[in-house]
Amino acid sequence: MSTIKRCDWVGEDPLYIAYHDTEWGVPVYDDTKLFEFLILETFQAGLSWITILRKRENFRKAFDNFNYKKLALYDEIKQEVLRQDKGIIRNKLKIKATISNAQAFIKIQKEFESFSKYIWGFVKQKPIQNRWKTIDQVPANTALSDVISKDLKKRGFKFVGSTVIYAHMQATGMVNDHTTNCFRYKEIQNANS
Repeated sequence: MSTIKRCDWVGEDPLYIAYHDTEWGVPVYDDTKLFEFLILETFQAGLSWITILRKRENFRKAFDNFNYKKLALYDEIKQEVLRQDKGIIRNKLKIKATISNAQAFIKIQKEFESFSKYIWGFVKQKPIQNRWKTIDQVPANTALSDVISKDLKKRGFKFVGSTVIYAHMQATGMVNDHTTNCFRYKEIQNANS
């Protein structure tokens, strides 16, 4: 049993531990990586994150390594191939949404120079440092995720409800939602200051 204190949601799964310890809450400014997280979060809606993590490599292969320029051009034949791929979540609406989300993503890049500038603009380019003592205090969504969700939907995005967007904010380090007793809390806080 590990003596390292982590956020209570992590559990014992090595994949979850690695994700928590190296990725979750680390600020992401790269557009391709932001797009990957956004797509994975949309597929996660209604499922557990560990399910998505276990299929992440399959998603990368199936979706051309989250190359949004390629995804934006997927036709009906490619969508059918994806619907038959047992390695991913074969939800027809989410597959379709991935393509329209890629198209909307590119439009945002054209308007703001990058998706990163757009999304990080909601937090003035600086991560929000929360101070949750327990996992029960961590919200599923916030007034800010409501605003971002609404704006993304207005721009043509699908499956981007407030809870999906808040999970995206947590994953990409727009908010530091590690609990204060977690060893990563201070590391992330220090890296962000």
